[in-house]
Amino acid sequence: MKEQLARLEDIYPEIVELRRYFHQYPELSFQEVQTPAKIADYLKSLGLDVKTGVGGNGVVGLLKGGTQGKTVALRADFDALQDEKDVPYKSKNPGVMHACGHDAHTATLLGVAKVLSEMRDKLCGNVVFIHQFAEEITPGGAKPMIEDGCLDGVDVIFGTHLWTPIPIGEIGYRSGEFMAAADRFDITINGKGGHGASPHDTVDPIAIGTSLVQALQHIVSRRVDPLKPAVLTVSSFQAGDAFNVIPQKATIRGTVRTFDGEVQRFIQQEMEKITEGICQQGGASYDFTYQKGYPAVINHSYEANLVAEHASLIVGPSNTKEVLPNMGGEDFAYYLQKVPGAYFFTGAGNERKKANYPHHHPKFDIDEKSMLIASKMLTSLTLSYLQL
Repeated sequence: MKEQLARLEDIYPEIVELRRYFHQYPELSFQEVQTPAKIADYLKSLGLDVKTGVGGNGVVGLLKGGTQGKTVALRADFDALQDEKDVPYKSKNPGVMHACGHDAHTATLLGVAKVLSEMRDKLCGNVVFIHQFAEEITPGGAKPMIEDGCLDGVDVIFGTHLWTPIPIGEIGYRSGEFMAAADRFDITINGKGGHGASPHDTVDPIAIGTSLVQALQHIVSRRVDPLKPAVLTVSSFQAGDAFNVIPQKATIRGTVRTFDGEVQRFIQQEMEKITEGICQQGGASYDFTYQKGYPAVINHSYEANLVAEHASLIVGPSNTKEVLPNMGGEDFAYYLQKVPGAYFFTGAGNERKKANYPHHHPKFDIDEKSMLIASKMLTSLTLSYLQL
């Protein structure tokens, strides 16, 4: 294994080059064309069996070992968001960028594929490299890729997220609840518009909406068991555009994050009950939509402990941290519902290198050395699982 980890050091400049290429040519969710083509060409050059168009825009590379054994899957995502950074590898697709590290996830996994392909005759088993499209937008790419067979014959799966809230050189792991179910809600309040000078002749959706926003906050703070994590965030309130007109409608949007299915169902029921009551009291009708997104990421205990064990070897015991559950969402959850595995955070934050912006921020960036750490982790986990 030491030989392979040292080899990753050798090809690290190539991993950086790949990451910067993907960063310069980003593609939004469900619009990925050039990115999967580049990935497929690279995997084919390594001699892997490659399938394209998996579940849509996904790419799967199969590395067959010299002898039969278990099959390990490794996953990376490759869709993008928006851009404002001024760096030499700035996006050449105006307004689009990798603002969550997916470019680096992809480059990292390609580096792992290269190193493992160089020792294929010694592998006792197989490695499946899952390059997933559309992680950022539900319904996401994981589910259709699974339905298209990307996990067929797979015994275990590992994945990592390069994570700027954690400093470079640290690994964050957790057994059990790791990332939350991520749901969306949309509420439209249908009032009666009119002149701002005559509010008594209207049914004001703004007044009703502000009362509703306040009431919704009490669901988590006063109705949900405080020992069961939950978040209800109103992130958008839109109504009217004139200073002297009471609008006809107001729309409220937001997200709910939970780990417990009962809590999830309770919040949804309470939201609609409160919406109905406040709108009825104000004389308005309403439209309520609750869309369940990705389920919670629940790591399997054996695999999560394996992550901790190998993190201690790669970054040291003091830099191996058991993290609290994170309320962000990830469709890696679907893979873990099908096969054992674990998802973990690889620290990528470094204020000195301006890699301290939060994920999805238009100036988001990473300390690229995190890719080397992540590649070592994925390689180490794979070889360990294949008993090499």
